[in-house]
Amino acid sequence: MLAAGAAIYFAQELLSTDSGPIKADVLVVLGGGWNERSKRAAELFKEQAAPRIMISGWGDCQINRRRLIEAGVPAQAIETECESRTTWQNAQFATKRLREQKVRRVILVTTWFHSRRALACFRHYAPELEFYSRPSYYPSRRVQWTRRGLNHDVPSEYVKLLGYWVRYGVCPL
Repeated sequence: MLAAGAAIYFAQELLSTDSGPIKADVLVVLGGGWNERSKRAAELFKEQAAPRIMISGWGDCQINRRRLIEAGVPAQAIETECESRTTWQNAQFATKRLREQKVRRVILVTTWFHSRRALACFRHYAPELEFYSRPSYYPSRRVQWTRRGLNHDVPSEYVKLLGYWVRYGVCPL
């Protein structure tokens, strides 16, 4: 019980990983979230963290593309991969294209509580590429964790971390 409480209380420290200011060849925005991922990617694009954006994920792929364009990202700087349905597939499908494009450095953009698993998954699947994480932090304050189901997403992320370790061999450390 104490460990579960600590895991929730220290969720941001345990689940989030942020590489800090970094330059890369492309930003990869993972599907999901509540608009904060595309918003964060647009911010990073405007800061010139990378000259291109790849959106990866079935379901909200075109919505995220539209949001990026509305935020001022030129349409020609956006590529979509709209087939993947899981973080594992995001890594498989996106890295296939990244390899074809001779990309070396990639910044992953996802929600803070998903960033450790996403980074570990991409690094596991494509160890020859350099991956960095620049997550979105909305909503980040614990008082907001009950908004939009976040009180479910944070605990379930621990289960997913363990599941990815067991099923795919993706070590989150």
